Amino acid sequence: MLMFRFTKTLMKDMKATPVENEKIPLLYSWHANIIKLNNRKHIIFINDRSRLCVIIDGVRSSQLNVLKDKFRAALTEYLLSEGVQAQAIESYFQPGTEWLIAKTNSRSVRSSMTEFYLYAKHLEREYDNNHERMKSLNRLIFKPIDYYEPRNVFKEEIAKLQTVK
Repeated sequence: MLMFRFTKTLMKDMKATPVENEKIPLLYSWHANIIKLNNRKHIIFINDRSRLCVIIDGVRSSQLNVLKDKFRAALTEYLLSEGVQAQAIESYFQPGTEWLIAKTNSRSVRSSMTEFYLYAKHLEREYDNNHERMKSLNRLIFKPIDYYEPRNVFKEEIAKLQTVK
């Protein structure tokens, strides 16, 4: 089960109704917000456990199914480019057959999201596509994850899933 925690702005834009906050592992929880880069609407996702950043565009209001498909495709493509095995990525999405939407619940993750947005805004002219932008952003280090890079934390967590199964 994957949980998307939308900000009020994104919740209103997507015309989504939140479910009650359920307890799920932080690795399967993603905060999301709507941002504007290069005069286009983008949606930024931040993983609660690793602070991994995924940016997608081309989603219009109330296209929740398109949002889910694009998120999965963007995350898969990014992780493959970082050297994560396809089998490990599939094992991450395995329990994620259900996609839930809730309200944001972590000020720390929202702060990290703001930092990512500021860096992305600063770098918006340097990168033509979201893929290169995500590679750059996920190499930043953050205090909530003990000053590690988000991509490395996420890779380690996915590797742990492989060993558990």
